[in-house]
Amino acid sequence: MLCDECKSRTACMHIIKIVNNQKTEKNLCAECAKAAGEISLSFDTQSYVHDFLKGIFNHGLFVDPQMLRGQESCSECGMTYTDFNRKGKVGCSACYTVFGGQFEPLLKRIHGSSSHTGKIPKRNGGTLKIKQQIKKIRQQLEQYVINEEYEKAVLLRDEIKNLEKEIGLSGKGE
Repeated sequence: MLCDECKSRTACMHIIKIVNNQKTEKNLCAECAKAAGEISLSFDTQSYVHDFLKGIFNHGLFVDPQMLRGQESCSECGMTYTDFNRKGKVGCSACYTVFGGQFEPLLKRIHGSSSHTGKIPKRNGGTLKIKQQIKKIRQQLEQYVINEEYEKAVLLRDEIKNLEKEIGLSGKGE
């Protein structure tokens, strides 16, 4: 298929834009796509992902200026949120604890949730499995309360208390 712009080179990308509920589609070659500003070409996938993340942050979609004022830095690697914003990658695992509040909107936007909902490792996954079970039971409990099925709700409440005791939460919600 030939490029819709130059009509001489082979199109290598299909671009779909929706603006004001108007859908436009184009088949472009790499040169025309770059010239039109549709993409910044980078064939190094690692830098492509970092450029993508930098682009998200630099457009102000997830950066709260109030959070940047303190310039808190990670105690393990010394990285600041501004460094993360510039590089597009986290310095170490401790950064997730230090910058957790700032990462949460990004994780929710990209993954739909900021908590793990995938597979649980067989070893060392017992507590996590029980926490997920408690979360599901709480959702079911809310439905019973909404439907005014209080007898069933009481049973679930007791089940939650037992599970919390099992993992040592002693009644504290997550």
